[in-house]
Amino acid sequence: MSNENANENANENANENANENANEDETTGPPQTSEHRLRRELPEEVPAAAPETSGTTDDEQATGLTGRQRLVQGLWPPRVTRAQLIVAVLLFGLGFGLAVQVASNSDGSSALRGARQEDLVRILDELDDRTQRLQDEKQGLEDQRAELENSSDRAEEARKQTAEKEKQLGILAGTVAAEGPGITMTIQDTKGTVQADMLLDAIQELRAAGAEAIEVNGVRVVAGTYLADAGKGVSVDGNKITQPYRFKVIGKPQDLEPALNIPGGVVQTLEKEQATVTVERSTKIIVDALRAAKRPDYARSSSQ
Repeated sequence: MSNENANENANENANENANENANEDETTGPPQTSEHRLRRELPEEVPAAAPETSGTTDDEQATGLTGRQRLVQGLWPPRVTRAQLIVAVLLFGLGFGLAVQVASNSDGSSALRGARQEDLVRILDELDDRTQRLQDEKQGLEDQRAELENSSDRAEEARKQTAEKEKQLGILAGTVAAEGPGITMTIQDTKGTVQADMLLDAIQELRAAGAEAIEVNGVRVVAGTYLADAGKGVSVDGNKITQPYRFKVIGKPQDLEPALNIPGGVVQTLEKEQATVTVERSTKIIVDALRAAKRPDYARSSSQ
């Protein structure tokens, strides 16, 4: 009895073990390797792209030109518009004008480089005096205009100014006597070397210095006066005069005398010809030599 029970227990245990092994084989299936598990977890492989050509762009591949070649092609030949051409011409004209102006200024200043300091000071003083005279004349004209604009009776004011202007023109034309401050210049020409052109230079210098009325040896000097050599003397408007030549000049003495004594001026030129020149200032000079008013043959007033 004991042997049969032992055999039965052994058979039952063997059957149970066989059943358990069969169940395990049905649930788990065949064993899987690590390589199969990795392939299932990783994504599918992507084919590698073809390598790109380094150093070229789509535009270069399309045109066949490099960046430097396309830059040169864009800059040359230059494309000039009409506006750019006009601006270039204007700039050229402006530069040329500036160059001419600088050249003319340098030529004008070169004449004074060799002058002495005293001569330059005299020239500057004379220029200052002339500038002051012009400014005074400008101020006078502006005052006259203001009087005409602000006068209650402009017609009367215009008549007064017309009468005053007539007197001034009469003085300049030599038809009216004049008096005022000025100078008297006397030229002694014992050698007979003074000629008409020297006296004409003296008259021109006096006019440039602001002379308003001039008389030479009793002959009134006006805009149309001419001088000529006449033997041992000089002819002024056909009237022969001899030395000593006496100039009576009305104007500002502070301007007239320095104008005659500038270096290389009238006095030095006459002294080189061994003539003696004397200049005297005076507060009252009378110029009473008159000229007959000449009626013009063709000219008429435009107001008639």
